[in-house]
Amino acid sequence: MNTTDRRTDRAPARSMWRQAAAAFAVALAVAPLSGRVAEAQVTIPTARQSQPVALRGATIHTVTKGTITNGTIVLDNGRIVAVGGADVAIPRGAKVVDVTGKHIYPGLIDAYSTVGITEIGSVDVSNDITELGDFNPNVRAEIAVNAESRHIGTSRSAGVLVAFSTPEGGVISGLSSAMSLEGWTWEEMSMKGAAALNVTWPDPAGRPRRFGGPPPGGPGAARGPAPKTYAEQVQAIKDFFAEARAYRDAQAAGQVVRTDVRYASMIPALDRAIPVVVAANSVSQINDAITWAKAEGVRVVIRGGRDAIHVADRLKAENIPVILTSTMDAPQRNYEGYDGGYNAPAQLYAAGVRFAIAGGSGGLYTYRLPWEAGVAVAFGLPEEEALKAVTINAAEFMGIADQVGSLEVGKQATLLITSGTPLNMTSDVIQAYIQGREIDMNDMQKQFFKKYLEKIRQQQGRIAM
Repeated sequence: MNTTDRRTDRAPARSMWRQAAAAFAVALAVAPLSGRVAEAQVTIPTARQSQPVALRGATIHTVTKGTITNGTIVLDNGRIVAVGGADVAIPRGAKVVDVTGKHIYPGLIDAYSTVGITEIGSVDVSNDITELGDFNPNVRAEIAVNAESRHIGTSRSAGVLVAFSTPEGGVISGLSSAMSLEGWTWEEMSMKGAAALNVTWPDPAGRPRRFGGPPPGGPGAARGPAPKTYAEQVQAIKDFFAEARAYRDAQAAGQVVRTDVRYASMIPALDRAIPVVVAANSVSQINDAITWAKAEGVRVVIRGGRDAIHVADRLKAENIPVILTSTMDAPQRNYEGYDGGYNAPAQLYAAGVRFAIAGGSGGLYTYRLPWEAGVAVAFGLPEEEALKAVTINAAEFMGIADQVGSLEVGKQATLLITSGTPLNMTSDVIQAYIQGREIDMNDMQKQFFKKYLEKIRQQQGRIAM
């Protein structure tokens, strides 16, 4: 057995310093523009729900139980306690909100995001996405999430209320964390700290890869380990899983083993309590990843899925879901049509493959999630299926469907009030509730809009004079 990964002991402290540095960097970036440091704090978290709230008169899109016209939904203690028509009983003392003519949807869910763990691309200390080394299953994204991130506000304004913050880098990157996008701290935001284990599948067509050493051509490259072929990279993944399984079995048998947090972090995936999300795009990658997952006996979800349509028969037959991350991407090959990414969801739906749609990994792009699904509607995917792809499907694949993803009694009161479908750019997200909290809908983009609108107003005033 390997010894404990000593870097893990320092991870919370390092993340704390990175969060502090990121917050300071953002404050410096905003303060000179506004002239008032106070404006750097664009949104203020709302207190927990203290009284029942009844939203009455809207069209309620439950996702799983149909659509209710002139509906009423009652929220209490952070949960949905009633959903129905105009005859739903409203608790005494409830705050009644008239939303006649509006629409209510579940909060959208981004199944693959770095929101909260990346801020400014050019400021290294504001990005806490990767760790050193190739095998880091013990890394949990939640402890690095910066609750002050400006991307949280812009994501919520687009309707995204839950995001799976996901570490990257290496071969086994770590654990995705389901984060509710409201709260003062990451502890308050966390819904499920260990939601999925992330594996990046090697590329058979790629260059041989060095494990544990400097990159080719870098300082000391001649002294580094020899590059590994595709077969050797796959074997390294198999070996690590075998070591983790031996560690689990030894513990279960009551043997005395040296604690190793890396192997311990693998146990929920080995026990099928959480899925293994495998980043794979090409046909060969997807096929090899599925074959490997079956041999390992783990629950697998394919992420990326650029060529998933070419493996659709197998994906359907083996009931393997896909998280699409390239709906709005340009074609990757010269012979592909311009709409290869746009119509991929419609093709997978027609083929009977279960899928979710993600907004792309960058924290900057989580706000694009509804439009990633919207473009799929424009290219043939039924709107109700596109809505499922960014709500209940994502929740089911990642193990939080008992909490969010649809408007049902008992689930968290995390929802949107809109002027129309959130998948359409012309619709407005009027208000959002997260766990019953009526959240502050301001964000940095709205702040700048107001600022420069005022600039134009002042300039027009001087011209008129």
